[in-house]
Amino acid sequence: MATMATQRVVMMGTGARDLVGATLDWLTHRTIPVLIALGVAAAIFVALSAARRLLAPRAAAPMVAGHPASLGSIARRVAGRTKDYFLATLSLEIVSTNIGAPELLQRAFTFAFTIAAVIQGAVWLRALALALIERRAAGRADASQFASALGIVRLLITVVIWAIALILILDNLGVNVTGLVAGLGVGGIAIGLAAQGIFSDLFAALSIIFDRPFAVGDQINFGETWGAVEAVGLKTTRIRSLTGEQIVISNTNLLGKELRNFARLERRRVLVKVGVVYQITVAQAEAIPGMFRQIVESDPKCRVVRSGLVAFGASSLDYELQFDVTTSSYDEMYAERHRIMLGILQRFDAETIDFAYPTTVLCTAAPDGKAVDPRETAIVSTPGVPPGDAPATPSTVRGRLARVIGGA
Repeated sequence: MATMATQRVVMMGTGARDLVGATLDWLTHRTIPVLIALGVAAAIFVALSAARRLLAPRAAAPMVAGHPASLGSIARRVAGRTKDYFLATLSLEIVSTNIGAPELLQRAFTFAFTIAAVIQGAVWLRALALALIERRAAGRADASQFASALGIVRLLITVVIWAIALILILDNLGVNVTGLVAGLGVGGIAIGLAAQGIFSDLFAALSIIFDRPFAVGDQINFGETWGAVEAVGLKTTRIRSLTGEQIVISNTNLLGKELRNFARLERRRVLVKVGVVYQITVAQAEAIPGMFRQIVESDPKCRVVRSGLVAFGASSLDYELQFDVTTSSYDEMYAERHRIMLGILQRFDAETIDFAYPTTVLCTAAPDGKAVDPRETAIVSTPGVPPGDAPATPSTVRGRLARVIGGA
């Protein structure tokens, strides 16, 4: 092992001496072309640097909160991350192919340019990825709520990109990277299995950031739970329920359920059921849907969908009223429903239409078996008094019934 290392050191020393010797000999015999080539390379470097400086001020401008950057500004931002060492090696690589440089020197130029290009590519790729993420998150009014998740995303992107760049550099240096790649793959699988739950919730948080099923402040429903989203973290989402308590649920479990986002409603639909007594007239029954429409559409935010008689109930004529309120706010819908139901109550009172409620009517049978309506006043004949001259009283009614039953 020591012998092989020594041999490599000796070979590197020999190669360096050969490179220096060939370069000096080349410079001695081609001084003027070399100077011209260096001048051209310097001019190319200055031109590229000037172009970068023109882009850099606009590229470095911060994104306005809540306003995503345009693709053009992102492109300028990425171009502004161009490094001097890349421009220098690029300039030398351009001119070196036309000045007849020695093979060893040409290979050295190419190697330096390759390493610089790999590093520069990693810088560009990282800048582009982060700019696109910021553009995606900038459109959210609640982007600050996801600062921790975005920080983790930046870290993961940086680690992955620079790990790939390092592997490419080592490969260009002649290092066998097969074992390194295999080791990184096995290590990544082990870490992923060990932290499966954490990574699952993390990627669920990223899905919330980029897919935007809801935002902080939105009213959502999942399962039997209703509430407003208070915060979205790396692992959990916190929701304030309608009854006041805070509900904490993991991001993975939350996205695994059917979600209803009420903040994105263009309108809310309300159903009101009304039961009226059977004693109303047909004309009144026909007029009730028109009354509903007048009451609902007295507010321009409300619109009747349908209304009418839907059933003959056991104790009532059953009506349904469906109307839309053009708002996403539950509180506004609640207030409109209160106004409309109060308006129905007032209108029915003015039209002498009674609301129905469960009732039971007991009918008494007469001696001949016919039903006696208890609401009718009984007129009973009294000896010596013509029928109709004496008012019927409870006592006379009871006496007459007793005589009839007793056979009197």
